[in-house]
Amino acid sequence: MNTIIPTRFCYLLFVLSLPFLLFSETIHAQSAGELQAGAARINITPPADAAFQLAGYGGRTDGFTGILDSLYYRTIVVDDGRDRAAIIVGDLLFTTDLMWERLSKRIEKETGIPRRHIVLAATHTHGAPALFRNEDIEGKLKEYTNEVADKIVQSVKYALASLQPAKIGAGKGTANVNINRVARMGAGGYWLGQNPDGPSDKTVDVVKFEDLDGNPIAILVNYAVHGVVGGPGNLRVTADLPGATSRMVEKHYGDNVVVPWTSGAAGDQNPIYAVLENPNSGRVQHMTVLGQILGEEVIAVSENIARMTSRASIRGEQKVVSIPGKEPNAYNPDGEYEFIDADPLDVRLSLLMVGHLAFGCVSGEVLTGIGKRFKNESPFKHSIMITHCNGASGYLPDDQAYERPGYEIMVSRAKEGAENSIVNGLIQMINGF
Repeated sequence: MNTIIPTRFCYLLFVLSLPFLLFSETIHAQSAGELQAGAARINITPPADAAFQLAGYGGRTDGFTGILDSLYYRTIVVDDGRDRAAIIVGDLLFTTDLMWERLSKRIEKETGIPRRHIVLAATHTHGAPALFRNEDIEGKLKEYTNEVADKIVQSVKYALASLQPAKIGAGKGTANVNINRVARMGAGGYWLGQNPDGPSDKTVDVVKFEDLDGNPIAILVNYAVHGVVGGPGNLRVTADLPGATSRMVEKHYGDNVVVPWTSGAAGDQNPIYAVLENPNSGRVQHMTVLGQILGEEVIAVSENIARMTSRASIRGEQKVVSIPGKEPNAYNPDGEYEFIDADPLDVRLSLLMVGHLAFGCVSGEVLTGIGKRFKNESPFKHSIMITHCNGASGYLPDDQAYERPGYEIMVSRAKEGAENSIVNGLIQMINGF
């Protein structure tokens, strides 16, 4: 449980979002520098007898009954000769505002990496305990939360200590692992289900890091799908589909290679295999198969990345945008949804560019339309949206989604306007360089 596996790694990191400050900060363009990188993987699996409540489903109130597979934080630190940055991805449901606020300050203090260069992201697995929700936790949960915080900081230090010269490259593939989940109900409304005709982005984005001899160091994966293969009936700790993918690729390349899995615009995307209500129904097999399919595509893309560079400049900007707000409201799939105005919703946007690679980060659960539009409007071929980063703003629907209100619209705190605020905000930052 306490094993840390340091490894070398190169790359970028992008992005950062300062929690509650409504401002933007730009890092001006610089000439390319020699890249160095380091990476580490640390196990954060809770004790088998802890029985913490798992996050992700409101009706699942019992504590977990066992460990299906381990949870990890995978951390990358990059250095271009002038600046350093860190990207930290964990097998949790999301990154809370409290978590970002506390840990970014601590990491800056203990490692010297500035807060504006720190990214805390979550894989959005629905099989991990809920951490950093509030100040009221006690007992074993408080001890575990503090332990995870310590390990996150420690993983950054290990990655920093393993910095070495490295190269970076990117590629794209396709995997039929996700499906739109906004499904038509019998009376004409929409709810959670499977909608093969709905919008879905099958793109597998891969960023490879290798040493100067061409040996792989780390592989960053980005794909748009919920980590919900386990379903609401599962009561065992699991990293779900994201973890299965990372483990598959790490096994292929060897334990010294770190494979962070990041969530794309997956707010309306579920795995293609339907979640069954029987907790003993074969979910383990489903996770393994889907992880194998996605992992094989990651490996194929990685092996075919022809252009790798050891020189790049790291440029970044961050800002918080305010979106018209609404109250989350009860919804009947057979009835009408009532929009009730509420205070504006703050969403943290972060951009980090490494050479011609553009990484956009959003502090919420973004729907497909927003992710596709960002990629289409970005002037760079390799533009990747990473969600559940540097805070938790909840569901962020694209404008078209409001024409057929379903679950995502029901629980969102955002009215129409999130799409333009997010896409325009990120593109403006890109064009500002």
